[in-house]
Amino acid sequence: MKNGASGRDPALRGFCKCSHISQYAALSKTPRALADGLMLVFDLPANNNEEDEMNAEKHVMTMLVDNEPGVVSRVAGLFSGKGFNIESICGSPTNDPRVSRITIVTQADAPVVEQIEKQLRKLVNIIKLRSLNGPRCVRRELALACITVKPEQRAEVLRIADLAKGKIVDAGLSHLIIEVSGEQEEVQTVLNLLKPYGIKKLARTGPIGLIREPK
Repeated sequence: MKNGASGRDPALRGFCKCSHISQYAALSKTPRALADGLMLVFDLPANNNEEDEMNAEKHVMTMLVDNEPGVVSRVAGLFSGKGFNIESICGSPTNDPRVSRITIVTQADAPVVEQIEKQLRKLVNIIKLRSLNGPRCVRRELALACITVKPEQRAEVLRIADLAKGKIVDAGLSHLIIEVSGEQEEVQTVLNLLKPYGIKKLARTGPIGLIREPK
């Protein structure tokens, strides 16, 4: 593509490439830009407050906790009591029935995150607390989206799902439920693609992850 996307169409906003999608994606305003054998369209959300975004970064933290009633509420209560916002929280069992894993996403600057971690470590039920930011971490999110589709749009929606390695887990005459997983940014990109067709219902796990083992 000569001179980049901006020289071809002012509606094109740039390019991105997902790790599991082999084709480059031209960022366009409309899903109609999809063409056979060409590009998957991505439409990433604009940052309307760049200054705040630079100071307040997204942080993912994971913790092993005692598998006891009330632990999740105590962790969430610490955030709300200190005025910290939780973007997503996921609690799940581990291979040890006595231990559960909680993964939390919050958006704050570094000093605030440090304060959060210090307060969390004071809780008696917290066994271990780790950050899930950086290249040593593997993070994934799963989303289920119920898409309203017309007969003439079905092929386009199926093509988006296929290129994004999504799965059709339910289908009807006027809807499709698509399962998408990957990095949070990749999941959001696919949802932005599907939004023009009409997302009727949406469920997201929020990011979960593990620290990579030494090779």
